[in-house]
Amino acid sequence: MVFALYQIISILLNVLWWIIIVQAIMSWLIAFNVINTYNDIVRSIWIALDRLTQPLYRPIRRIMPDLGALDLSPMVVLLIIIILQQAVLPPLFGAMM
Repeated sequence: MVFALYQIISILLNVLWWIIIVQAIMSWLIAFNVINTYNDIVRSIWIALDRLTQPLYRPIRRIMPDLGALDLSPMVVLLIIIILQQAVLPPLFGAMM
């Protein structure tokens, strides 16, 4: 049961990792006008990704200084995910097993 919980948390963190990566790449493509939000599909994907990631970014953006157009909050969230996957979860679930 504990191992199943560990795997579920690990999968969810991996999915979150890829959502953040896709959103970051998409934001660059929109910024450089490779794709635009006038397309309904692009806009729908962008809004969905934005709604998924904003609750994660908001507390970090309150703490971090404003750097203008450079937003480092996705990188901070990715670092937190790495720390959770490699330093927190294995010892935590290893102790439970």
